[in-house]
Amino acid sequence: MKRDKAIDTVKELPKEFELDALLERLIFVEKVEQGLAQLKKGKTTSHEKVKEMAKKW
Repeated sequence: MKRDKAIDTVKELPKEFELDALLERLIFVEKVEQGLAQLKKGKTTSHEKVKEMAKKW
């Protein structure tokens, strides 16, 4: 994650917040960014394949 994105995330929070809320938000933003990067690279799994994988659980 880039520093600017982390700063923007902090600015979106209220003036007073729990540290846990900030950490959860930063992790969420990071995971979304990772997912979007994988999508751009074509590293996805089709819905049908996921359904097949779920059957094995």
